[in-house]
Amino acid sequence: MSLEFLVATGIGAVTATGIYLILRGRTWPVVIGLSLLGYAVNVFIFAMGRLWQNAAPILSEGGAVADPLPQALVLTAIVIGFATTGFVIELALRTRHETGSDHVDGHEPGHATTGPTQQRDGAA
Repeated sequence: MSLEFLVATGIGAVTATGIYLILRGRTWPVVIGLSLLGYAVNVFIFAMGRLWQNAAPILSEGGAVADPLPQALVLTAIVIGFATTGFVIELALRTRHETGSDHVDGHEPGHATTGPTQQRDGAA
């Protein structure tokens, strides 16, 4: 069994879990699913730079050299993903406050729908 197979299997499992969570009906599993998809993409980008063993990330005299571009891209993606996750969490909290539900449609299935202004004013 090769290292590439293990990495590809891991990326596939994290991607499948992320997609499953995104398709859930609640906002928190959607946020976690988006984060997992971001992690899977980061590992995918990192693996596209080839999996080197005992290779320097910068130029040196002789020997194998790992490509530093995927490492820089992943570092940038981690920072952007952290900021995006914080923004999505804030949107989920605001939606929960406005609608009174954490369902992605804004209302619980099987319950009568009321507008956000009716819930804020106290009318049911």
